[in-house]
Amino acid sequence: MSTTALELSAPASWRTRLAAVQARLESALPLSVLQLLMRIAVGGVFFRSGLLKIESWDLALLLFRDEYKLPLLPPELAAVLGTAVELGAPLLLFAGLLTRLAALPLLAMTLVIEVFVYPDAWNEHLMWAVPLLFLLTRGPGALSLDRVLGLEPVKR
Repeated sequence: MSTTALELSAPASWRTRLAAVQARLESALPLSVLQLLMRIAVGGVFFRSGLLKIESWDLALLLFRDEYKLPLLPPELAAVLGTAVELGAPLLLFAGLLTRLAALPLLAMTLVIEVFVYPDAWNEHLMWAVPLLFLLTRGPGALSLDRVLGLEPVKR
């Protein structure tokens, strides 16, 4: 067996090579860039939904009244609150300002939609919830106003 074959079969060698590849990938695409992309992607979903509600307010009210049928809230109030969250929280996410706080109502909205409105759309809701949970638990990253303003500590 050649030396190269021995090196390839050695577990320590594989771990070393894997660690080197991982380090190259991490330096090529920093976590802060991924956090920025998550903020834009998930914020964009909600912001577009809010804009659609504003553009067709009568249709939005009809949807809240006849299709969404949320418990505890009158449809008109639910429509106003939902639209306000869908327009306001994403703007905070885009800027990376009060990111953890902005992620909370969007995560709550996702949960409400999943439980009460479209329970069979769990795969789409999971695509919203995962980046929101990540941002809530890990923060907005270095490319954010939270970091610039000192609202998020610099991770070492």
